[in-house]
Amino acid sequence: MSSPDTGLEEVSEGSEPASDAARDAIVATLAEQLGEGLVASEVLAGTDVWVRVTADSWLEAATVLRDRCGMAYFNFLSAIDWMPSPFGRDMDAQVDLSGEDPEVDPEPMAWGVTGGSTRFQMLARVHDPVGHIGVTLKADLDSDDPRIDSWIPSYPGADWHEREAWEMFGITIVGHPNLVNLYLPSQFEGNPLRKDYPLLARRVKPWPGIVDVELMPGDGDEPDDDGDGS
Repeated sequence: MSSPDTGLEEVSEGSEPASDAARDAIVATLAEQLGEGLVASEVLAGTDVWVRVTADSWLEAATVLRDRCGMAYFNFLSAIDWMPSPFGRDMDAQVDLSGEDPEVDPEPMAWGVTGGSTRFQMLARVHDPVGHIGVTLKADLDSDDPRIDSWIPSYPGADWHEREAWEMFGITIVGHPNLVNLYLPSQFEGNPLRKDYPLLARRVKPWPGIVDVELMPGDGDEPDDDGDGS
């Protein structure tokens, strides 16, 4: 019985992965269409492909992936703040602390696959549902004024994802038709997923803190003499 077609090339343990013409072709198409807008790319043969583009090429890259590379399925869109927390480890779980005064992480910013050059990165994931290939796309944003074009013209499903990035990271989504809060009150100040946003609840009591469980009606009641609690 033959194995199912997963879209992944089989690689023997300990051997170098084979070349990946399909994923290499995606990178080549982006390079041809975007020119200098393609900053970096990495292909793991038979597994995945990552691409970093300039912020100015973000929307164009989405259109190329959809129209030229068969990426008809929008998976997700989000953002990352790569800055080490200025609060050090005092925002981590208490079980991880040594009891000494926490120190600010001295390590510089470090980025994932395809690297980076700024504090904020936008990232998104799209798929070719026929060829079973996905692409992770990234773009560096201005650290002082992070902004990027909306993907809605190419992938309408990015709507709520972009609202979340705007609300939680403070990233301006240029061209989005309805930037309103998803989770927070409209008058809320700050962006909770930025590394320099103080999570005050962790300072009020040890994190994760003692969970206060409120009894449900009937829980803990003493039974009457007849034993039915009525």
